[in-house]
Amino acid sequence: MGIKATKAVPLTCHGHSRPITHLSFSSTLEDDQYYLVSACKDNNPMLRDGVTGDWIGTFLGHKGAVWQARLSSDASLAATGSADFSAKIWDTHTGVCLHDLTHAHIVRAVAFPSQPRPQLVATGGFEKKLRIFDLSRSSTANSTSSSPTSPNGAGPSSPTPSYEIGPGVHGGPIKSVIWSIDLNILITAADDKEVRWWDLRARSPAATFELEGPLGTCELDSISSTPSLSVAAGKSAYFFSGTQPGQLLKRITTAKDITAVALHAEQRKFVTGGAGDTWVRVYDFDDGSELEVQKGHHGPIWTISFSPDGKLYATGSEDGTVKLWKFCSDPYGLWR
Repeated sequence: MGIKATKAVPLTCHGHSRPITHLSFSSTLEDDQYYLVSACKDNNPMLRDGVTGDWIGTFLGHKGAVWQARLSSDASLAATGSADFSAKIWDTHTGVCLHDLTHAHIVRAVAFPSQPRPQLVATGGFEKKLRIFDLSRSSTANSTSSSPTSPNGAGPSSPTPSYEIGPGVHGGPIKSVIWSIDLNILITAADDKEVRWWDLRARSPAATFELEGPLGTCELDSISSTPSLSVAAGKSAYFFSGTQPGQLLKRITTAKDITAVALHAEQRKFVTGGAGDTWVRVYDFDDGSELEVQKGHHGPIWTISFSPDGKLYATGSEDGTVKLWKFCSDPYGLWR
């Protein structure tokens, strides 16, 4: 068993009024700074300082629960997918909605390619369609708003062009879309219990994998130099290669249902949350043993994400709070 990180009281981020559905960090920017965006059923995604959890702004404009939110790698843009049948692209400096992407059903998933100020975004949801929107070919929203908390941003005057990848293939709502390190590969995880690696050149799956049990989170771990894909389903955590489509590295089955999982490959540990209790559990990646139980939330944990430097992780819960947990032994951020 490895040396445990010193236990520290988690930082609690208040502000949301409904369950948290998704959390996403930016990459590390200048001065070791990074940012965190949270999606919530209160319709109002929030931007925070990733190190301290301090609130920066709220993106106002959705009229339904926001199911997923992601930041571009340089944190200049945020993408959100909502039950109001739309995905929106936001300027994180002004809070203005730059693009309002209309769908025919609930949008559950959004993804940017890993590049500065990306011009593409992928979406998925209850339409069972994987779609890619070309933001460079859309007129930008006109707004005088300069505040992230202002709802006055107007939508674009013309529809943003998009195209569908693999029509008719998904047998259930798409719950997660991940843009691979290889920008020609998009990954989807759907309620038909299939993970698919899409080759955008061929517009067809390069690989598929069938999961056992209801799908939870599906996220790319980008802390290590060799990224991996972590998927929660049933009582199992699945870990796939981040560079080889469909290559399963390891499957670890636990005694508890897992709704969320995040891997810290360098520390050889992974963190889970579940619908059955309110605890965060830390496991050894090599032997699957439970190392720690972290208590603090008052509802099931639906989303977990490591910071880009791996020194903390964030959890989002049914209780409407985001918590930041220290994952290193040295002083860090507000933990002194």
